[in-house]
Amino acid sequence: MRARDDPDWQADLRRVNQPRPLFKEQSLWALGVYRYGRRVDVRPDGLRKRLATRWYWLLFRLVETATGISLPKSAEIGGGLRIFHFGGIFVHPQTRIGRNCTLRQGVTLGNKTEGGPVPVLGDEVELGAYAQVLGGVVLGRGCRVGALSVVTRDVPPGATVAGVPARPLHGESVGSLPSP
Repeated sequence: MRARDDPDWQADLRRVNQPRPLFKEQSLWALGVYRYGRRVDVRPDGLRKRLATRWYWLLFRLVETATGISLPKSAEIGGGLRIFHFGGIFVHPQTRIGRNCTLRQGVTLGNKTEGGPVPVLGDEVELGAYAQVLGGVVLGRGCRVGALSVVTRDVPPGATVAGVPARPLHGESVGSLPSP
């Protein structure tokens, strides 16, 4: 599959909504390499796949270093991811991110302990600058996490949380959600 035939990549580009987005949004470089890596993984085994995999790793390290965005190809990221104010964004390789999510600079999605569970983000989740989501938490569809927040508990769909540790705003409650 080519990039122009990849519906997730096309959704990423639509979220930027600018002419010549690759010249204006460095975050798309990281997303483009991520999507390329996912396409390489589904190729049939052989020399072409081995060469493409090496090319992916070279691109991954170059773009990760240049942009400060680490999106490993083993993470599951739905189409339409939007990264504002690139830099300092780290996604654990086992993280799952839904469609049309938004990350801002300094976001970390990871585990609390080595080999521990990792976050799952539903569709249309927004994370503020320097938000940290740690452990096997589930962020429900359409929830929002405020800047500088640390999330270590599940957040229900549509809720807004902020603080350290993150607490609900506007009388909402944070508790356990069923796993997706």
